[in-house]
Amino acid sequence: MAEQTKQGDPKATGLNSFIDETRERFAKAGTGVTDLEGSHAVFHDLGDGVTRAEIAVSDTTANPAPLGLFAFGLTTVLLNLHNAGYYPLDSMILAMGIFYGGIAQVIVGIMEWKKKNTFATLAFTSYGFFWLTLVGLIVMPKLGWAAKPGDPAMISFLVVWGLFSALLFICTFKINRALQFVFASVTILFFMLAYADYTGDAGFKIMAGYEGIICALSAMYTGIAQVLNEMHGKTVLPLGPMKK
Repeated sequence: MAEQTKQGDPKATGLNSFIDETRERFAKAGTGVTDLEGSHAVFHDLGDGVTRAEIAVSDTTANPAPLGLFAFGLTTVLLNLHNAGYYPLDSMILAMGIFYGGIAQVIVGIMEWKKKNTFATLAFTSYGFFWLTLVGLIVMPKLGWAAKPGDPAMISFLVVWGLFSALLFICTFKINRALQFVFASVTILFFMLAYADYTGDAGFKIMAGYEGIICALSAMYTGIAQVLNEMHGKTVLPLGPMKK
């Protein structure tokens, strides 16, 4: 706007009304961008400050985070049921790691990038490629592409991802309690798995598996809470938002 408007100024009031009406029109139409073509009275009220070429943008795309949270949660719970000793590592876990835990989360990360959500872009894209990397570490040696990683390498892998998760946990202090629990529990999970590999303690790895199940369920809770709260237009399942 070439001309700045002040609170209480008739021009500012007219512009605010115009913005509110435009957002409502976009929401009903299900579109995000339109050429307003100077059809609103505010164009005349504000004189030369607004032209017929003015473009209004409103983000009406869906929230991709629940998809990412469920992709993380379902894949994590299935892997940690294996860690807890319920079944062996097989193609079910590998397929989930490639397609749902891996590719789906990377797609969500790209969608969050479009929504200018830096934290979610970093988190979902990184954990998506974590799952793809984990599958690669299992499959590549079987295909003869590379040697199987030794215990020191896998311990380092888990510790590095634990440190990464801890840094993301710090970022959640500005978001909500639900995500704080998700990232705190995944941080603990990585370090528990690293310790289990370091000591060779099978019982401790089973404990890590149960902790991972709790982590996965918390991610699924956070995802479904976002969906239900949005559908009902009120808090159905609390997320514990942090005060600004």
